[in-house]
Amino acid sequence: MTTRRTEYPTGEDAAGRSAGPGFLVPGGVIGDGRYRLVAQFGVDQRMNAHFWRAQDSYLRRDVALTLLAGDQGDAAAVAAARRTLERAAHATTLNHPGKARVLDVLSQGSGIGAGEGLIGIIVADWVRGTDLIDLVAEYPVPSAIAASLLEPLAAAAETAHHTGLVLGLDHPQRIRVTPQGALFLAFLGAPAEASLHDDVRGLGAILYLLLTGRWPLPGGPEGVPAAPLGPDGHVVAPRALYSYIPQELSEVALRCLSGDSIGGIRTSAGLIRVLERAKFIDDETHQLQAISDDEEYEDDGTVWTTRRPSNDRATRRKLAVGVTALAVATVGVLAWLGMQLISFFGDTEPGAGGPTIVATAPGGNPQNGPPPPQPGEPIQAAGVRVYNVKGTADNPRRATFAVDGDPKTAWKTDAYAQPFPALKPGIGIMASFAEPVPFAEVIIDSPSDGTVVEIRTAPTERPKLDETKVIGRATLQAGQTKLQLDSAEPTQHVLIWITTLAEGNVSELTEIRFLRAQ
Repeated sequence: MTTRRTEYPTGEDAAGRSAGPGFLVPGGVIGDGRYRLVAQFGVDQRMNAHFWRAQDSYLRRDVALTLLAGDQGDAAAVAAARRTLERAAHATTLNHPGKARVLDVLSQGSGIGAGEGLIGIIVADWVRGTDLIDLVAEYPVPSAIAASLLEPLAAAAETAHHTGLVLGLDHPQRIRVTPQGALFLAFLGAPAEASLHDDVRGLGAILYLLLTGRWPLPGGPEGVPAAPLGPDGHVVAPRALYSYIPQELSEVALRCLSGDSIGGIRTSAGLIRVLERAKFIDDETHQLQAISDDEEYEDDGTVWTTRRPSNDRATRRKLAVGVTALAVATVGVLAWLGMQLISFFGDTEPGAGGPTIVATAPGGNPQNGPPPPQPGEPIQAAGVRVYNVKGTADNPRRATFAVDGDPKTAWKTDAYAQPFPALKPGIGIMASFAEPVPFAEVIIDSPSDGTVVEIRTAPTERPKLDETKVIGRATLQAGQTKLQLDSAEPTQHVLIWITTLAEGNVSELTEIRFLRAQ
């Protein structure tokens, strides 16, 4: 397959001149002279990010660069770039075969010279392969291959999300296809405003692109056709464009794109389960044994493009038995898949079952005071950690399980010998958001009846307990507890603080959801 990219390693325009504003061209030198640009692979117009292959003149090897262009005097652009660079720096600790390894993060005065027209550079390993857009330029990818291609990238997102890291998967020109046949995040640097849900939407959009050759999100790359819209203004299902696409893959692409709406998929784990099923169907087909034929034929010198046909009765009987076995196996696989899909798609909301109660902040809301804020859209935390003020933290590696949208995972406290506050005043989950948000409700799913929690705002991610403010309190019942908040004062850090443990001095939080105020 040919690529549409053009490389200019030599020539008058590749004379090694420093790349100033508007001069990101092949042969240009950036990063205080260290990186020579080789070929451009796309632009994310939303954040003015340019994706390039370059040569590291110090180490004599190719690297993948995400170049954040902009005026170094633009405070808003610099602040957004700083957030993107911070996320890329955190990605250096995450190693996964579905994403490139971040080698360096450069900023103004630290690897970027004055007058280069750049406010940030993210350096990553260069991986050979082809572009995702080139892969679907001529025709869509078969369904089973699409599932196999996407699964490693979805697994990388799942691993990243468990650490609170956003990858930035909602732009197809960030993605490449490795020689081993897997999608790979080549150009890192998530937009400042991107959330974990945006990664899931991006995965759904990539699946849609693989299946149809069309991009379903706004602001797609130049030259890539947009997905058609139905009468309701929403993107039409992939199966409506190509009837051979399996219903489950078509539906899961739309559910990822729908995000937080009813029936939407909120985590990459949900997508991975469907991709595994799609591969299972394909694997079962390929694992069926070929029908053996022990009959010998006399070679009369005639050349056949396939085995010479036979009228032997035994052979016909073997063929009929084989076809019947194939039909039975196919029906069995489809029945199994149908049962799994019913179970999967029928569970649209996490929760352990049980009653839903409403709790307000201490002091309540006076009748003559303003009404409580009305809940709006859910919002995903950018980072989650266990908040602990004494002793060791309880299961810190499982903290993200409380916000991953999967009811089968949970964060649990340690089992204490004595109830709080004998050993410590409490334990909690601190959720941090990309920016201050006014909250109306916090919904907690938990099987731990009798657990008492406080919702507290915090000035920082690691405050002292007396620096936090209680804005809601409730005793959890087995199932779902909805805490309606009296105040919608914006905050960037929310603490779910457990002051009383459930029976056995241990409590479990299955899922925590945050709803912003309208």
